[in-house]
Amino acid sequence: MSGQAPAADAAAPKKSKKKLFIIMGAVVLLAGGGGAAWFMTQAKHEPGEAQLEPAKPPVFMPLETFTVNLQGGEHYLQTDITLQVTDPAQIEVIKLHMPRVRSRLLALLSSKNAEDLASTESKKTLAREIMDQITQPFSPKGKPQKIDDVLFTSFVIQ
Repeated sequence: MSGQAPAADAAAPKKSKKKLFIIMGAVVLLAGGGGAAWFMTQAKHEPGEAQLEPAKPPVFMPLETFTVNLQGGEHYLQTDITLQVTDPAQIEVIKLHMPRVRSRLLALLSSKNAEDLASTESKKTLAREIMDQITQPFSPKGKPQKIDDVLFTSFVIQ
C-alpha cells in the first residue's frame, strides 16, 4: 500500500501545474485581446487629436438677384449669390439686416468694371470681397457674421 500512496501524491502536483498553465494561458489571451481591442480603437486617432464630430449638413441662404451698372456705363452685371453659413441662426441675423447687406454688396458690385470680372480668378476674388462685406459686424460693437462660402449661382455681364 505504501507503493500506491507516493504515486497518488506525484499525480496531484502534475494536475495543479496543468491547471495553472491553462489559467495563465487564458489570462494572457484575455489581456492580449483586451490590449488589441484598445489599440484598434486608439489607432484611428493620433495622440492629442480631438475626436471629430460628424459633418453637419450645409446651410445655404440664397440672396435676391443683384443687377448693377458696372464702371464705364457700357455694361451691367446680373448675378445670383448664395451664402453658405455656419448655422441657421446666422440666416436670421443676415435677414434682419438685409437692407445693409444689399447696400454693401451693391456698392461693391457697382465699383467693378467688366474687364475686372472676366476671369475665374477675378470671380474668386470678388467672392472673397463679398464675404468680407457680409462678415463685417452690423453694429459698431457687434459680432461678425459667420459665413463659410459665397457661391455664384448666376453671373451674367452684358
